[in-house]
Amino acid sequence: MIKNKHSNLFKLVALALTSVFASTQLSAEPQHDGHHKGPPKLSAKDAALSKKIQGRLGDTSTLMGTIAIPASVDTCGSDPGVTRLLCLIDLLKSGVSDKNLAHMQLDYSLEQAKSWSNLPAGAFPARPGVFLGELKVEQRGVVKAILMEAAGLKDNEGFDEMLQTLNADDYIGTISDNYKAGYSSFNSKLAFLGTPAKAGTWQLYYGGHHFAFSNTYSDGKLIGATPSFRGIEPFHPFDMNGKTNAPLLQERDTFAAFLKSLTPEQQKAATLEGTYRDIIAGPQADDAIPTEQEGLSVSKLNNTQKALLMKAIATYVEDLNATDAKKYMDKYASEMADTVIGFSGTTALNSEDDYVRVDGPSLWIEFSLQSNKSTNEEGNHPHSVWRDKTDDYGGQTQ
Repeated sequence: MIKNKHSNLFKLVALALTSVFASTQLSAEPQHDGHHKGPPKLSAKDAALSKKIQGRLGDTSTLMGTIAIPASVDTCGSDPGVTRLLCLIDLLKSGVSDKNLAHMQLDYSLEQAKSWSNLPAGAFPARPGVFLGELKVEQRGVVKAILMEAAGLKDNEGFDEMLQTLNADDYIGTISDNYKAGYSSFNSKLAFLGTPAKAGTWQLYYGGHHFAFSNTYSDGKLIGATPSFRGIEPFHPFDMNGKTNAPLLQERDTFAAFLKSLTPEQQKAATLEGTYRDIIAGPQADDAIPTEQEGLSVSKLNNTQKALLMKAIATYVEDLNATDAKKYMDKYASEMADTVIGFSGTTALNSEDDYVRVDGPSLWIEFSLQSNKSTNEEGNHPHSVWRDKTDDYGGQTQ
């Protein structure tokens, strides 16, 4: 394992987290004053959790991209689907310590499912699960197999996106002295909310800094793949853990190609009022999606433009395995006539406060650029979310 060196290991938590909180989502409304508001303070409950969790944080790399998937997974067969996924999960749970299992296997509750964030572990202590770094190397190999079964396997999508986001935290850890924030791939979490089985409802919960993957299953079928959050800093290509990483450039590039294809009249119709500093339907903002659509109707697009839009949507949906992704893509394609797109800022999507959204009967996607927070580099980094209005959290209500 690779050890990251930090210069101020024993900073007070409050001082260590100051820069991290600046990226918190603060309002569901577009901002007009040209300034980011200050971050909210931790509640007394979260401050206590943050203090408690410091003893579990690590600053080492999990090297998830290079660890081997153990031969033990062969007992689960090779046919893709929920049956193999359940077998892999049972295999993992059978080998972990009682302490780690207690963190990993939790009762299902909507409150737990909603406990995801763009913030790193030290700044968002309520995130459930076991830290990847708390697992043995062979156990992380089984986790790798689990995530590869649930997620897409294309370059810069699905599992590859997970790896690159982990690499980003390792990268930040090499240049940041903010140890207690938890900038390291060690500190991403895995949990099972509800007992994974062919009967009943449960969720595969995986997340950490700039990442949330939340697949909900019921009676052996996927019933919800959202909220699905992605962010990355640095946004430009960077080398870490033997790989060149740039996981969200394809989202930006496909949306920019679509926006640039619009005529001046279409761009005017698609322009949103106000300035968007961040996504609005981010963590702890489940009710922030507007009830009224704003923007340009997809019915006004030509076939080439529609194809470009569907290509942009696919960069989110294809974070799922191919079978589940196709179901969602077919669903959203059938709803295109009642879908609208909107943007604010430039069509190139390369400047601070550039923002684009897709708003359909089911589909909600946002992509937002904001100033860097964790690297102290000049430039911007994206926050992005895919939600499904009909089956966020699998449609669960409690």
